[in-house]
Amino acid sequence: MMLPILQVGDVLISPDILTEKFCCDLDACGGACCIEGDAGAPLTLEEVGELENVLDTVWGDLSAEAQSVLDKQGVAYNDPEGDLVTSIVRGKDCAFTCYDANGCCFCATERAFREGRTSWCKPISCALYPIREKKLSNGLVGLNYHRWNVCGAAVKKGRELNLPVYKFLREPLIRRFGEDWYKELEALADEVLKMER
Repeated sequence: MMLPILQVGDVLISPDILTEKFCCDLDACGGACCIEGDAGAPLTLEEVGELENVLDTVWGDLSAEAQSVLDKQGVAYNDPEGDLVTSIVRGKDCAFTCYDANGCCFCATERAFREGRTSWCKPISCALYPIREKKLSNGLVGLNYHRWNVCGAAVKKGRELNLPVYKFLREPLIRRFGEDWYKELEALADEVLKMER
């Protein structure tokens, strides 16, 4: 059965956020979402300020190539669609990536946050992935599930764990929309799953 677009408050939600399964598997993908693509991660103006504030803290974690890009153009730029995004290296890698001893890619700002070196983690668009947020002209916000082949292992792991996208992203969804909103989303998900049975 094809479900209609759903709504919680002023947020329109693609039904597959409630029905599709997802769980990041860094061992399998190596953090490919940070280093593949043709543009940086979407940002708000406030997040540009946050990135500028943490830049000195994470500077030593970044590659010389990334440091050079950041020196020349700053932490963000406008992509071909006019959206504000993180600066990228070699036309694809986010400038804020760093690597562990096994070559797995991580977000330098998130690592600094987890180590207690900063009070800000990372852009909400990164935290919400594979959900993509779009501001609509009528004042509403749209949430869509973004399918990308580099996340095949995450889909597989999500199915194995029977973990829906919205449950995998519980904390970032609460960070973005609030606890009460998320409770409404959970109630809606329960209704949708009953309809599917």
